[in-house]
Amino acid sequence: MKVGISFGGQEWERGAAFVQEAEKLGVDSVWTAETWGFDAATPFGYLAAKTEKIRLGTGILQLGSRSPAMLAMTAMTLNSMSKGRFTLGLGASGPQVVEGWHGVPFARTLPRIRDAVNIVRMASRGERVAYKGEYYELPRPGGEGKALKTSAPPMQFPIYLATLSPKSLELTGEIADGWIGTSFMPEHADVFFDHMRRGAEKAGRTLADLDIQAAAGVVAFGDDVEKLVAPRRAGLAFTLGAMGSRQHNFYNAAYRRAGYADEAVAVQKLWLDGKREEAAALVPDEMVLQTNLIGTEAMVRERVRQHRAAGVNTLRVQPEGATLEQRLENLGRIVKIVNEES
Repeated sequence: MKVGISFGGQEWERGAAFVQEAEKLGVDSVWTAETWGFDAATPFGYLAAKTEKIRLGTGILQLGSRSPAMLAMTAMTLNSMSKGRFTLGLGASGPQVVEGWHGVPFARTLPRIRDAVNIVRMASRGERVAYKGEYYELPRPGGEGKALKTSAPPMQFPIYLATLSPKSLELTGEIADGWIGTSFMPEHADVFFDHMRRGAEKAGRTLADLDIQAAAGVVAFGDDVEKLVAPRRAGLAFTLGAMGSRQHNFYNAAYRRAGYADEAVAVQKLWLDGKREEAAALVPDEMVLQTNLIGTEAMVRERVRQHRAAGVNTLRVQPEGATLEQRLENLGRIVKIVNEES
């Protein structure tokens, strides 16, 4: 099992210093995200020059913000700059961001994902891109465009998908090289893996052919478990209540399928009604403990074992700490535990 971390925010030099030290500790990958602030691709131009071995992955680039050709060009650029260390992570995002921020319809996401992945692979292999899918057709019919092939050298890089709904998980199993998992609890891995396994079998492969990466949350050690649990409730309440609209919150739906239906619905209602403190107070301790690596070292070690037993290949973690040294200390401890339990 491997360890991944995240990179982003405004303190670029401090963040890069953390990644450089993480690389020395043996961390396998670093991932960026984008919502409606900084994008997920540009930081890797900076980070590629400051690292040597760690893999660089977007987690995720939003499909609604870029054409498949632009996705391919961005990925090829970053893969070239990092000397083959790039992983392209893609996701559909949600209607609030796609329609509210990018101004494009959030519709037919499955055909869009499939077509985009197919086109990116064609382009990066150096093929002439003449493609007709359910969502995209290149060149556009009836116009003056012609099928082009990239002027960049052909190259290959893994494509991961961040998915949560049953149909999109099945598509991940069918076409992706890996999965970027969120809202994940190893006790309820079947909520995700059953669908991915079905998709993998459709493509004549197994779930083991995918790199399964799961967000394992905050890493923090201590004997006072309640003291570690309390600050995490607000983050979960935000996920359950704010990461989507009343109609579409894919994170909330994943927790409902995992057996927390009553809690997820109640927290979302309170959050959307503006009662955020009450929403956070309603988040069960069990949910916090199952979505983070917190507690005594024995507790954290057991959580790592449960992830490994469930089939997770990479744990993406957020080491707690007010200073760089404290974050690195927690990161070093979790890397050591993962290596010992792998």
